[in-house]
Amino acid sequence: MSAPRFAARIERTAAPPIPAVRAWAARYAGAAGPLLDMTQAVPGYPAHPELLARLGAAAADPAQAGYGPIEGDMPLRAALAADIAGTYGADIAAEEVVITAGCNLAFAMAMETIAGAGDAVLLPTPWYFNHRMALEMLGIEAVPLPARAEDGFVPDPATAAALIGPATRAIVLVTPNNPTGAIYPAATIAGFAALCRARGLWLVLDETYRDFLPEDAIAHDLFRDGAWRDGVVQLYSFSKSYCVPGHRVGAILAGPAFRAQLAKAVDTFQICPPRAAQAALAWGVPALADWRAGNRAIMAGRADAFRRALAPLQDWRIESMGTYFAYLRLPEAAPDAEAAAERLAVERGLLCLPGSFFGPGQARHIRLAFANAEVSTIAGVTARLAGFA
Repeated sequence: MSAPRFAARIERTAAPPIPAVRAWAARYAGAAGPLLDMTQAVPGYPAHPELLARLGAAAADPAQAGYGPIEGDMPLRAALAADIAGTYGADIAAEEVVITAGCNLAFAMAMETIAGAGDAVLLPTPWYFNHRMALEMLGIEAVPLPARAEDGFVPDPATAAALIGPATRAIVLVTPNNPTGAIYPAATIAGFAALCRARGLWLVLDETYRDFLPEDAIAHDLFRDGAWRDGVVQLYSFSKSYCVPGHRVGAILAGPAFRAQLAKAVDTFQICPPRAAQAALAWGVPALADWRAGNRAIMAGRADAFRRALAPLQDWRIESMGTYFAYLRLPEAAPDAEAAAERLAVERGLLCLPGSFFGPGQARHIRLAFANAEVSTIAGVTARLAGFA
């Protein structure tokens, strides 16, 4: 008797990276102290108490248990549109925002709308592994767009232009970046927008971490030109900014033609986003602006603490860093990334992600997500990395 078969694309897709790395922790005997888990980008502080109270009240409201509009409840769409407008100095309407069940699903549905089997999408490397996995499951080729350490891990539009082929449908940018933390300059983003416009491609901007940009960072100005609606799609996540990753709420900002096609995917894959979380966040977006700014300062402090922790280590180099991640170059004597990350987990109780999980050419890097750790915990990284080879 023959066994039932699995979809070939799913079988070809790598296993989820973070659970795979956390499995190594089972072999850690505790010699270096408590386990330090720096695998996942989660806020290292709780959601605002009033937001939690409103989440609870909304979850207990029978009105929030029914289906809602497929593109999301209008109060949250309006609140986020106003927030985007204020951030970018642009005119954004509530109707241009589509609420999704998390940003990973936002990306998958956007790609489903843009491309299909046999098409191609340019994805900067190192890339966010779930983006690569989503494209693989859809049968879309992920074309590596190199972002080099010597360039601050910022991709170049001229390099991208040479990689565009007949099957290319879009270019994806992630800024601030995961895994490197790199912030793409406004001029670079404008260059990619111009390239996409000239070549008839979609520009997909994943700005999950935009609320953690340094205060002096210059946001891009794409949304000040109404032409963005014909070729630019922005993705956003509420998970990090409001500390509610388990409630799965994200968003897509797009023009009318894109939304008309996107609605088919949204209705099929999510029907509607989570209702209670939308109700609470509709209050939280405007009400918690100062709280978000305070959290940005907390993250900046943790970044400073990580720099201090690495300063005494001659063999380790921070090649890129943002407000959530540090992307480290392994010491010359250390094994390649996956073997090094496994040893750090098993021997020293430090969980991190190997660079090889983030695409080709990353075997000499590891990513540590320091955002989920207190400053006192971050200081302990020094001892875990010292003398490693």
